[in-house]
Amino acid sequence: MALRIIAFLLLNFAALTIGGLSMGNGASSDWYLDLNKAPWTPPGWSFGAAWTLIMVCFSFYMSYTWTPVNNRRKLLILFSVQWILNTSWSPVFFRYHQSISGLIIISLLTLLVTYLLFANLLRLRIKSVFILPYFLWLIIATSLNVYIVLYN
Repeated sequence: MALRIIAFLLLNFAALTIGGLSMGNGASSDWYLDLNKAPWTPPGWSFGAAWTLIMVCFSFYMSYTWTPVNNRRKLLILFSVQWILNTSWSPVFFRYHQSISGLIIISLLTLLVTYLLFANLLRLRIKSVFILPYFLWLIIATSLNVYIVLYN
């Protein structure tokens, strides 16, 4: 179990690192600063804190899901698609300023994480709490992306 947690931690933080390195100036860019953002946009510091918590919790979630799941190949494919979507959103949105494409990516990511939550809820029961930060953050992040698409 400990090795699985470490493996998922490495994979999840690699996704964050790649996404962060490929997003250009990100939230400090003139493009982003000039956008009309949603009134519920969290302060900048909260994004790093949130993603750290999310990836730690998601690593535990994936480790707990690995053992009882019937089809590990399917789980690995879903995790990989999640990883690609998570990694690709930052450069698409921040570097290339493609807010509509970003919305498509984050919507697909939200749907995938929602599927993971509900597909494994009966198996994992209380351990499903580990995916809730990811699920809730994606709901917020998707709403922020929607606002940017609609009001810019």
